[in-house]
Amino acid sequence: MPELPEVEAVTRKLRVASPWAEIVATGQFRPTTATGLERAIGLRVEGASRRGKHILLSLSGGPVVRVHLKMTGNLVVIPDVRLRTATVRAWLALNDGRGIVLEDPRALGRLTFHETIDGLFDDLGPEPFSAEFTAQHFVAEAQRTKKPIKLLLMEQRAVVGLGNIYAAEALFQAGIHPAKPSNEISVVRLKRLRGHIVDVLTAALDSAIAAYEQPGAFTEGENFPVAVYGREGEACWRCRAAIRRMPQGGRSTYYCPKCQR
Repeated sequence: MPELPEVEAVTRKLRVASPWAEIVATGQFRPTTATGLERAIGLRVEGASRRGKHILLSLSGGPVVRVHLKMTGNLVVIPDVRLRTATVRAWLALNDGRGIVLEDPRALGRLTFHETIDGLFDDLGPEPFSAEFTAQHFVAEAQRTKKPIKLLLMEQRAVVGLGNIYAAEALFQAGIHPAKPSNEISVVRLKRLRGHIVDVLTAALDSAIAAYEQPGAFTEGENFPVAVYGREGEACWRCRAAIRRMPQGGRSTYYCPKCQR
């Protein structure tokens, strides 16, 4: 699933394409893909931003279209909205002939129209690169729950944007076992983990932007040097122990049994 770096790369690409025009028509192939898009007709697209793993298209007068890419989605601007590929699931037709389209082979992505952004993300924590993501905030969030630290990172309350790949990588860098109860981790180790979250996402963002600018489709995590994710049975780069995989929250978690305690 696209995580913060990939979603940020998509958002920046949208800004470069500058789809700042009036929406004259909308469409979707499945009723579950989009909700309320027809209410955007007649409004002008004025900006593209990101909150956590969500893309926000700002419309004239204050409404927004929220986009969640889910597993395989990509939001792009095409020069002629009529020339949609077979994997396009929903689209916004612009008055200059272009289109903003959701390409999504697995058809899991979602677009929803909202009259205002107010209250839309009240359940989300701070952005990892923001001043609000302090050590004090992160420690407080961890100390109030017995949940395994990996699941806490993926909840989007302690910090937004982390998914399976980068949560596993940050925990490896910090030397913390993904199943360890959050409130049993020392303050020193939690502060170290916070630093590694920022470092991992910074490196991943550079990778995602570079990958997205290459010809053709970009691959999630492309060029990012994973230490544990997807490497079950391979040797740890640090200690040479075999990387393990375990189920957590319906997903696979990868970790080093020697380096992470």
